[in-house]
Amino acid sequence: MLRVGDIAPDFTLVDVHGVEKTLDELLATDPIVLAFFKVSCPTCQLTMPFLERFYSQRQLVYGVSQDDTRATIAFAERYRLTIPMLLDESKRGYPVSNGFGITNVPTLFQVEKDHRISWASAGFVKADLEQLAHMHHAGIFHADDDVPATKHG
Repeated sequence: MLRVGDIAPDFTLVDVHGVEKTLDELLATDPIVLAFFKVSCPTCQLTMPFLERFYSQRQLVYGVSQDDTRATIAFAERYRLTIPMLLDESKRGYPVSNGFGITNVPTLFQVEKDHRISWASAGFVKADLEQLAHMHHAGIFHADDDVPATKHG
């Protein structure tokens, strides 16, 4: 898995609407958070709604689904996600996931405009998500959220 300080590889992925997006296009105005996930992953199902809360305040998150369009759209609808979704499918050999060294999901990276990774987290780590939110003056968790401190993907 790439780490803080590493350079994110260039990529082009298609979103769920069939539109190609490059890393440079995504980074045009702000850093971004890439959230690699799989729809069948219970830890991803826990994590993505919290990332939606962050996305609703700071439109910096892009989901990178390891599933096809249909499954990804159904997942987004089920969990009421408005996060833009990119597809890194098995039929293409997961090129972006492999480029980032993903070994489990969810795995999250903040990528700066110079392609440098400035924050990374694997699995569900509440403290990591709180750190991400704090860096962007946003909130992710509510006082009444009953979530574990960690859950591995």
